[in-house]
Amino acid sequence: MHNILKKYHQFIVECHGNTLLPQFLGMYRLTVDGDETYMIVTRNVFSHRLSTKARLYSASSNNCGSTVAREASDKEKAKELPTYKDNDFINDGQKIYIDEENKKMFLEKLRKDVEFLAQLKLMDYSLLVGIHDVERSEQEEVESEDNEAEEEGESDGGGIGTPPDSPSNTLDSTKPLSPGEFDPAIDVYAIKSNDSAPRKEVYFMAVIDILQHYDAKKKAAHAAKTVKHGAGAEISTVNPEQYSKRFYDFITTILS
Repeated sequence: MHNILKKYHQFIVECHGNTLLPQFLGMYRLTVDGDETYMIVTRNVFSHRLSTKARLYSASSNNCGSTVAREASDKEKAKELPTYKDNDFINDGQKIYIDEENKKMFLEKLRKDVEFLAQLKLMDYSLLVGIHDVERSEQEEVESEDNEAEEEGESDGGGIGTPPDSPSNTLDSTKPLSPGEFDPAIDVYAIKSNDSAPRKEVYFMAVIDILQHYDAKKKAAHAAKTVKHGAGAEISTVNPEQYSKRFYDFITTILS
């Protein structure tokens, strides 16, 4: 793993961070009563300003491009913000509506990223997609402001304000942003929808879960699933080169 991360760091530096891959910020080992837990901290894919309440997809957490067991469970769907999967994305008729320039840049980054992961014999990664609905967010903001105004009218005005010289959030953009706008230097995974999209949206897309190595266990799983589903079935445990190609091909189909 140390050798993989060394090459990974070199790749991120050489592409100047212009990648869809995770940006690792820290790695920690926590030991409690003799039990060790390893934690990796990465840069947030989503925005601290723009919510992704509309829809969240993982395409996919285990087998992108596969048609075997690729729907969110009933338990997952019952959550306040469930994470849907490949077939959910297709069945919902969801598309990523971005203009040709952004599409070209996105696919070029994706191609370089998955080719690099294949060289490292890494697989089972996912494309995490968060969708910010601009119009819905604007409406919620208006409703929130109306509620706050009502609450202030009912209060006795004894609240304590924020001192004018309080330090601002270091993540705040240096320029005022209108609804649906973002600072690309901060929200590095964000892309706006194109002008002809059915809804005004902002997409947050990044490749995640990249540290699964193609080892003897994965090879055995491939053999077992082939026996279960048949040699022609679209199953997840292919080799890294096949996985990277299938992953890339699938992602091209969801871009409009």
